[in-house]
Amino acid sequence: MNDEFLAATRLLDFGNPHLERLVEARGWRRLSDHERIGAVYDFVRNEIAFGYNARDDLAASRVLRDGYGQCNTKATLLMALLRAVGVACRLRAFTVDKSLQRGIVPEIVYRIAPARILHTWVEVWHGERWVALEGVIVDAPMLAVLQAQFRSRPDLCGFGVATACLQAPPVAWQGSDTFIQKAAITGDLGTFAAPDLLYEKHGQDLPPPKAFLYRHLVRHWMNARVARLRRGIVPDIPRPGEHSVGPGANGARQREIGS
Repeated sequence: MNDEFLAATRLLDFGNPHLERLVEARGWRRLSDHERIGAVYDFVRNEIAFGYNARDDLAASRVLRDGYGQCNTKATLLMALLRAVGVACRLRAFTVDKSLQRGIVPEIVYRIAPARILHTWVEVWHGERWVALEGVIVDAPMLAVLQAQFRSRPDLCGFGVATACLQAPPVAWQGSDTFIQKAAITGDLGTFAAPDLLYEKHGQDLPPPKAFLYRHLVRHWMNARVARLRRGIVPDIPRPGEHSVGPGANGARQREIGS
């Protein structure tokens, strides 16, 4: 395996003392390769909550400090921790349709948001092949809320997920691919040895005023909406050909689980 899939970079700063202490405290290096991948994966999936950071190109140590992340920032942290325990990994990049964020992005912002969004997942070398770990993005408690609210739906695109099998998506580490947003993919940007290389070539490229508003206003608004989702408060969202999709589509605009 090439050293480039195990190397530290500016963003994959697994030599950072906070990451190193985490790895040592969890004892991940003492596990088998399969268990090592699973333990790191479960940590990033469920102990780093789904949420929106200031920007995509954050170092892994910053994502850990934030304690939350989305596809791109969680991918950076996952890669750094995997490499810290000797697991070769790379980044796969795509564009996805913005519809997967509907319900989290406020409607007034959604209308002017870019139609295509930068999306990444990590691939690990395991069992003599590259295995995709996209399922790390949405933590189990948030996914459980969406499954409960949309229990009659086989699929869902919105609220941070895009899957054809909402009630049983392939998100648990079992040695094979995991996915939770794959159904929204619109384009393939290829593979990269590190996120640093991806962001040198691709980015969301928001105009400076929009980038400023996102970092200082919109993302906080989105994180507040994610917090409401976690409490079971799920808004209706329009979708093509229908007035809305959501638990309140036939009644109240919002409801809580059990109400």
